[in-house]
Amino acid sequence: MEFELSEDQKLIKDAARQFTEKRLIPGRTERDEKEELEPEIYKELGELGYFGMIIPEEYGGMGLDALTYITALEEIARGDAGLTICLSVHNSLASEPIRLYGKQSIREKYLPKMASGEWIGAYCLSEPEAGSDAANLKATAIKKGDHYLLNGTKSFVTSGGFAGIYVIFCATDRDKGSHGISAFAVERDTPGLILGAKEKKLGINTSDTRQIILEDCKVPAENLLGEENHGFGVALSVLNYGRTGVGAQAVGIAQAAFEEATSYSKERKQFGQPICNFQAIQFKLADMATRINAARLLVYRAAWLISKGEECRFEAAMAKLYASETANWVANQAVQILGGYGYMKEYPVERFFRDARVTEIYEGTSEVQRMVISRSILK
Repeated sequence: MEFELSEDQKLIKDAARQFTEKRLIPGRTERDEKEELEPEIYKELGELGYFGMIIPEEYGGMGLDALTYITALEEIARGDAGLTICLSVHNSLASEPIRLYGKQSIREKYLPKMASGEWIGAYCLSEPEAGSDAANLKATAIKKGDHYLLNGTKSFVTSGGFAGIYVIFCATDRDKGSHGISAFAVERDTPGLILGAKEKKLGINTSDTRQIILEDCKVPAENLLGEENHGFGVALSVLNYGRTGVGAQAVGIAQAAFEEATSYSKERKQFGQPICNFQAIQFKLADMATRINAARLLVYRAAWLISKGEECRFEAAMAKLYASETANWVANQAVQILGGYGYMKEYPVERFFRDARVTEIYEGTSEVQRMVISRSILK
């Protein structure tokens, strides 16, 4: 097994790291407080190709393999976890259903705009009463000749406030449960698509999260992704990508917290010496580094399997579970190392602590990941 990234992969990873150091780390506290990211950063990311990382070159994307893409996400997460989930959802959960299941006319219409960053993609599956039970959708889509009318409410939509295209899942046959769900590509300006208020969150504050309300939202029939009543399969087909993306985000958060705690431990003096000289701190740093590296290997392996086109539900679930729990544990240890200062917003570990929490919740909770893993073991 090869554990080294290729030279091309290293170049992509290094470029993402340089962008993070130059554009994301400076001003990150202010952006967290304002709960928004400067439009200029989105524009730069589009020009650099980050919104088209895994979109094929024929549609204007970079056509990167999953592993290369994941290494870039990890680096960006060191600087801004909220931006990272925007990129993750856009590149995988939003663009992949269109690429895999959209008609050729739909792919040609939407993917180039998504690759350039002109249109950012959003993914609308969760509802007020359908979170982990994602098949229990209340939103409906009724066919009326050459179009569908969508009605219902979608919750926790990443990039909901400024997305240009939404992948929306609705029940087309409520009696069939998960076998009666369909997926649609819906443009931002479609009549009947209404933006809810921006959510106030614990962390990832630069990510715009809100409800999307559908009131007789008229969607052309050609915007159906895949076959009618086969939408749940569309949703499941991109979960490995999404979960691995959150795993990379979690590793990036953990790495940032570790770096901050290590630097602080070398500068902070107590009892006449840097606190990194004390074994209690050394052992914390050793455990943090070990867990981060283990999480990274799990995430990279899942991404490598995706790149090879192999089924990796088991591996993606383990990667997401372990990486997200590692991010929370490492961020907690970083706060502890900084002591009272770690609790202050002046220091970034407080933000890492908040940002890490959601990684155990979205893209499937830790409990759901354990269900997936255990079922694979016991089948």
